[in-house]
Amino acid sequence: MKATLFTAVSDECIKCGKCIPVCTIHAVHPDETTSPRGFIDLLGAYERGELELDRTAKDIFESCFLCTNCVEVCPNSLPTDMVIEEVRKDIADRYGIAWFKRAFFLLLRHRWLMDLMMKLGYTFRTCGFREESEKGGMTPRFKLPIVKSGRLLPSLGKTSFLNKYPEEVPQGGKRRVAIFIGCLANYNYTGIGDSLMEILQELEIDAFIPKKQKCCSAPAYFTGDFDTVELLSKQNIEYFESFIDEVEAILIPEATCSAMIKHDWAVFFRNRGMEDWARRAEKLNEKIFMATEWLQKHTDLQERLAALGTKMPESVTYHDACHARKVQGIWKEPRSLLSQNYEMKEMSDPNRCCGFGGVTMQTEKYPLAEAAGKPKAAMIDATGAQIVAAECSACRMQISNSLHQADSKAIFKNPVELIADALRSSDDSKTTKS
Repeated sequence: MKATLFTAVSDECIKCGKCIPVCTIHAVHPDETTSPRGFIDLLGAYERGELELDRTAKDIFESCFLCTNCVEVCPNSLPTDMVIEEVRKDIADRYGIAWFKRAFFLLLRHRWLMDLMMKLGYTFRTCGFREESEKGGMTPRFKLPIVKSGRLLPSLGKTSFLNKYPEEVPQGGKRRVAIFIGCLANYNYTGIGDSLMEILQELEIDAFIPKKQKCCSAPAYFTGDFDTVELLSKQNIEYFESFIDEVEAILIPEATCSAMIKHDWAVFFRNRGMEDWARRAEKLNEKIFMATEWLQKHTDLQERLAALGTKMPESVTYHDACHARKVQGIWKEPRSLLSQNYEMKEMSDPNRCCGFGGVTMQTEKYPLAEAAGKPKAAMIDATGAQIVAAECSACRMQISNSLHQADSKAIFKNPVELIADALRSSDDSKTTKS
């Protein structure tokens, strides 16, 4: 099945080269082998037995950022990202997965263990980090093989989002939605979940916080740990099915998690011949939404924000996360909501990948992520905006570090945080006047 997939994609590539100017890795490492058509050609050679999956090939296939820019511009819509994800399974099988990745994926499999490690990490954070940045991150105190000195890393919240709230939060009883929070928002950027809860309270919408939700499995998928992907996705699907008929929607304030759940789960199962699981995943999609998409299309939040008559002092530039705009077609909705209360300043190329690229890119291949992030930071600074927003905590981690390295004063916020700030500012203004 997989071999047929590699051959089919390779045969359909017409080598037109439209993918090359938009390719994130080719922009920082201009070599034909590290270009979409180069990846595809090599995959075809690998399937035909003309290319050994040696360490050079491993290095090439692990250099793709999986940004899907090439898919967007390809005249044949070839799924370059998906076939590279598939070959990474072969790489993992042949060479294994680095110890720190296996440890991380073990934590993703077991929420209780992740909770314990995060509590220990928060308690002893000063032992491993020098100081907390004003931008909400931590700089390493000592060097680790996978952490570059001076790099900005996300802080740990004192209490995770899932442990902070009860499972049922009544807020008016008119409507009821569930929240899938995502790992980074659950443990690191906890203000995202708090802000989403504030918005739902304003709209008088009850919140159901499913306590048994697991990681969406995106980090494992992009690394080739397909056993973890199958385990977590099946557990999530079965759990979602147990309450999906009792909620109007499942809101996800994270582009990568949403794309994994709405798109990649079904692709993963279909490529494994598990059609029933693929259909079950797709059935859930009827009620799964990125948070700003649902809030803009299915509530009167935009009208409420406009009615506030509040113009916030900060200007905002919006970064289009790859898994939002290119994979799910979501980019207008967050801008429509934010523009009611913020001055929007578009950067020259909001659709350019920030360079996060997944666990391998952020560890073993961090210099590539660092190089890809520099142009994005410069682009953001050129707008003069005080805030850059995107509905993706992976982008937040990457862009915050890129801005930190560039000594920029701009800060990153999720759009739901900015919306909550606007609502809060209006309430404070009313209280002051009264």
